[in-house]
Amino acid sequence: MKTQANTPTPAPETLLRLPAVVARVGLQKSAIYEMLNRTPPAFPRPLKLSRRAVCWPESSINRWIRERIAAAGDQS
Repeated sequence: MKTQANTPTPAPETLLRLPAVVARVGLQKSAIYEMLNRTPPAFPRPLKLSRRAVCWPESSINRWIRERIAAAGDQS
């Protein structure tokens, strides 16, 4: 008889729309889109939901925030 390990089911990825991203990172939408237009982009690329709607995976926004914090710590 096989026993299955009790592995937790990963939480589903949360998708954030632009107002939530703006609130989370503290930047205006114009600054976010300006960063997206750089080569290479200085902000995570959004996912296209439809012709007129985009979103960002919460994990990519959280990673970007952690990277900014780490970069600020390196400059000290």
